[in-house]
Amino acid sequence: MPATAGLPAAAPGAEASAAESPTRVGPLPAHAARLPAARWALLYGNFVTGCGVMVAAGSLNDLVRSLQVSVAVAGQLIAIAAAVMCFGAPLLAGWVAGFDRRRLLVAAMLWYAAGHLACALMPSYAALWPVRALTVLAAAVFTPQAAAAVGVMAPANQRGRSVGFIFLGWSLASVLGMPAAAWIGETVGWRMAYGAVALLALSAAAAVAVAMPDGVRPAALSMAAWRGIFRHPVLMAMVAVTAVQAAGQFVLMTYLAPYARDVLQVAPAGLGLLLAWFGACGLVGNLAVARHVDRFGAGRAATLAGVLMLTSLLAWPLATSLATAILVITPWGLACFAANSSQQARLGQAAPLLAPALMALNSSAIYLGQAVGSAGGGWLIAHGGYAPLHAVGAATMAVAVALSLWVQRRGERA
Repeated sequence: MPATAGLPAAAPGAEASAAESPTRVGPLPAHAARLPAARWALLYGNFVTGCGVMVAAGSLNDLVRSLQVSVAVAGQLIAIAAAVMCFGAPLLAGWVAGFDRRRLLVAAMLWYAAGHLACALMPSYAALWPVRALTVLAAAVFTPQAAAAVGVMAPANQRGRSVGFIFLGWSLASVLGMPAAAWIGETVGWRMAYGAVALLALSAAAAVAVAMPDGVRPAALSMAAWRGIFRHPVLMAMVAVTAVQAAGQFVLMTYLAPYARDVLQVAPAGLGLLLAWFGACGLVGNLAVARHVDRFGAGRAATLAGVLMLTSLLAWPLATSLATAILVITPWGLACFAANSSQQARLGQAAPLLAPALMALNSSAIYLGQAVGSAGGGWLIAHGGYAPLHAVGAATMAVAVALSLWVQRRGERA
């Protein structure tokens, strides 16, 4: 029996919400014809979104030097952005529900471009963090709304593949964007890294404007459907798995660049290699999940991903050089993006009619975990240095694995 057996197909009000909009019945012919080009444009938009989110971590070393702040304080830039995205994704989802998605997604990329350009011009950390917080509102809009838009455009038998396809942009950002941000930050400075993201965002706005058709408006869920989600313990436990997994990762991941420099004594080129290897493993793991998750089971895949990440965090003290760090981080890389893809599939299977809301909540859970992990890691560094990071991350990840197993067993008993 699947792990999601016995869970509701929808909460009260979901069917009514679906019936209120013709876009829930099937894609318009014009939308379906534009789907291939739109998928590539939205994948590229997610790639740029990921690059913008990851640029802070990748260029953290130069930002610390340039703005003369501590590593712990600089890391809070990531925590602040994650908190804004966490609460912004579901709140903005309701506000933008009636917007045409082509115009909305283009506007989000233009906002992203302007925000990153403004960040690059900020003279101090005190001036930078509020601008950064406003900038990432675009990320809170783009990723979940792109998924909702491609879900409306695609025929029913292509929706899962289409949503999974555009999320590969985040994996590619990890492979290319974060290492590039680290290299640019170390060679020409963090301001140039932020400026590069601004240029990418402009090109993404143009790509979406050309590829997306007009008139894509996913149906909004009713308040009854939202209440049904929040009152269901298993659905909320599934979302909590995502948040706890992210927190366990970002206790250490946020500070990987300064850790590699200060503890492992890795040169900038070595840091780029480490991050590129991590991202390449993430892409491989994500592709494997996309291909085999239906056969293996989304719940089992999510739990296995947690176990792999826990293995790397427990083995982290063995990473004493670039070579050993690459070995130790490999299971983590394979599981990082695969965990989120598995969680998305798990939520979609549990309550298909509630998938748009559950995807928005899942995105918020990722950002919430990032905020908690980044803030906690900064506090640990300020009070005990780098040494406690892996242990706290491992303990948090163990909680995520236990919670994932509980969700699996609850579904099987049902």
